[in-house]
Amino acid sequence: MSEIQSGSKDLLDTTDCLEAVGVFKGWKNFFFVIMLVGLLLLQASFWVVDRGCIAVSGQAGPALEQKAAPAGEPAVPATVDPNLRQPEPRETNEPQQPAGGGQEKRSQGEPNGVSSLSSPDSRIQLAVTWPSGNFMSGVTFENLAWLIRFLNAVLILAATLYCLTLLFGLKVSMHGRLGGINHISRAFFLSLILLVLLLPWQTVFGSMVCGALYAPDELAQSCSKDAQDIFDLVLYYLRFTGFGALILLLLIFSQIRSVRWAKAILRRLEII
Repeated sequence: MSEIQSGSKDLLDTTDCLEAVGVFKGWKNFFFVIMLVGLLLLQASFWVVDRGCIAVSGQAGPALEQKAAPAGEPAVPATVDPNLRQPEPRETNEPQQPAGGGQEKRSQGEPNGVSSLSSPDSRIQLAVTWPSGNFMSGVTFENLAWLIRFLNAVLILAATLYCLTLLFGLKVSMHGRLGGINHISRAFFLSLILLVLLLPWQTVFGSMVCGALYAPDELAQSCSKDAQDIFDLVLYYLRFTGFGALILLLLIFSQIRSVRWAKAILRRLEII
């Protein structure tokens, strides 16, 4: 009788633990998606400033620089020299065709719009004006700074909750003897390392220690500086790109381990 009661109690404990694991899995995946999107948006913010699509401290980047033509003079593409003399037409012995004859033949043999695009001047103008350099002219650095601050707050909260969710999953697995302790333990420690590397430690310790997250002022200051040598350039991209790639890899590896943990639980319970 006591064995039957203990067996039913163990079954109830296992069922409760499985329900808790299902809840933790759902929230874990939710925080994973939030962190993934936030890290990608943070990388996109850096590249937008680095490529010069958004002006920093009143300095227009290369994508926003445009040469304005003087008043009263037509705009000339940057690749065409205005002082270059056009070659004079050569005299030929061929009979001169009446005006409009060649144009009528060309218009009959070509569809509308092809003749205008096939001219050299139109091709040069199309190459200069495409893609448009001011496609982000309505976005200022103040708007981007607000987005970076928002992403920093969201990433810190999501990383903390992601780490705690894995910790609770580890405790439930150990209490219910569900299995997969190896995978969930590795996933938890990877998420813990991720959280430590993600936090902006430079706001506390200065430039001695830095985290993957950065402030808008730090981004503006780094993008405004000129690299002295190749070593400074490598450190610059490692700071804003390599660090983020490392955090992204840790997040993906932790998620893979947690997925293996869930499969190990189902395999131990002979569900799959």
